[in-house]
Amino acid sequence: MTVRFMVSKGGEEIKMAMVLLFILGLALLIGGAELLVRGASRLAGLAGISPLIIGLTVVAFGTSSPELAVSIRSSLLSSAGADIALGNVVGSNIFNVLFILGLSALVEPLSVSRQLVRIDVPIMVGISLLLFFMALDGRVGRIDGLVLFLGILAYTLFTIRQGRKAGNDTAETQRNESGDGRYIAVGSVMLMVIGLAMLVLGSHWLVRTAVVMAERLGISDLVVGLTVVAAGTSLPEAATSVIASVKGERDIAVGNVVGSNIFNILSVLGLSALVGSHGIRVPLPAMWFDIPILIAAAAVCLPVFITGFRISRLEGLLFVGYYLLYTLYLVMAGAHHKSLPFLTHGILFFVLPLTGIMILIPLYLQIRKGSVAGPYHPRR
Repeated sequence: MTVRFMVSKGGEEIKMAMVLLFILGLALLIGGAELLVRGASRLAGLAGISPLIIGLTVVAFGTSSPELAVSIRSSLLSSAGADIALGNVVGSNIFNVLFILGLSALVEPLSVSRQLVRIDVPIMVGISLLLFFMALDGRVGRIDGLVLFLGILAYTLFTIRQGRKAGNDTAETQRNESGDGRYIAVGSVMLMVIGLAMLVLGSHWLVRTAVVMAERLGISDLVVGLTVVAAGTSLPEAATSVIASVKGERDIAVGNVVGSNIFNILSVLGLSALVGSHGIRVPLPAMWFDIPILIAAAAVCLPVFITGFRISRLEGLLFVGYYLLYTLYLVMAGAHHKSLPFLTHGILFFVLPLTGIMILIPLYLQIRKGSVAGPYHPRR
């Protein structure tokens, strides 16, 4: 039963089938995220790896599998397909930081590990800048793709080594309490595999129904690609981070987003450039608008994370608002709406300065007090 088959039926049956697929996809996302988070948190203790490292690697790489599948398949099709691969990665990373982190913080203020501030977020910012410089010649070539892919191998080995140093005590305690950790380890891995499969299938159904509804509403393919495809392939990250936030696994919630963004650029884009016949073409709008937005979204994490090592509900609301504003800009630009210049000036001369004040003043005050490295206190 595919959406394409149902579209040919027409009438009320199409609407009911799409609604049913949407509901089933949402249920699979929620259930799959629950299983993935539960299995990952158990495996973290047994393997001697902290939950943050599991979030940065196993969970992040797993929930990024839709981006990997879509981007590689797109890059193999044609030059236009390679454009989709680039847009999918850039759009997904923007969605991950602004919408998923923002939504998770709205559900429950998120604590941020010092390792993220010292190591992983700077890496995320650094590889975003690296992507910009690689794209200056209008293409992410095969050599660029190889460099990026070698980067994910080095990052994974480094992260796991750091995690083992931090998680040995937790592992010993977990083994002592569990008796025979082998059965729990096998069960945890099975939970993660089942949960990941449910996430991929659920996101696939949701994206398909969203694309069909967008086409029926007359929305252009460009806008669908920049919004529906990018956000749709990030639905596993969204479900996982929100569920992890609700369950109190905040290291997994934040680590999942940061790790997914690193994985998307280094692995997804790297492999897509390697398998494409001429690498990945970078259109001018992506070069001078979307990639700089990606860099800004990654960079803004540092001052937000450092102030108390948490993401408050107010900051989460700011992130979500920015994503909605970015989406609105894409839709208006795609439609060549006459109000686009007004929106552009509003962003440049009001929204951005106000945001800078809201973020930089608290950071400056905390630096003056010498409390940047202070303990985490949830702020609601």
